[in-house]
Amino acid sequence: MELRDVSRLLYQIKLADQRVATAFETETGFSLTRYEMLMVVGEKGVCSQSEIKDAMKIDNAAVTRHLKILEDKGYVLRERNTANHREVFVRLTDDAAHALQTCERNHDTSSHVMSVLSDDEMAQLSVLLKKLNQV
Repeated sequence: MELRDVSRLLYQIKLADQRVATAFETETGFSLTRYEMLMVVGEKGVCSQSEIKDAMKIDNAAVTRHLKILEDKGYVLRERNTANHREVFVRLTDDAAHALQTCERNHDTSSHVMSVLSDDEMAQLSVLLKKLNQV
């Protein structure tokens, strides 16, 4: 495969990412990153910002920036670890749990963009993206 073919493929991935993220935010009211962050915190209960960073594979500054927005909206609480003041623990608020339940109940996130893929194609895409993200 020539470099031009690779660049076209990568550009198509970029366009798909933008389209899917925009559609997700339009349908749910959450950015994809912040929604995933809420899901990570919800699954862990209480966790450190470091755990979020590791789970999502994004840098500390991005975690802090997104958590600040979520905190301002009343979706998370951040508290310093009394034993290690550099560590910050995060947990969901009741408002976040309610907003996520409402989101799941009111929004069919599989509609629009992802509806063009069959279940088998979704599974194949998942495998391929995992491979790409291991590079």
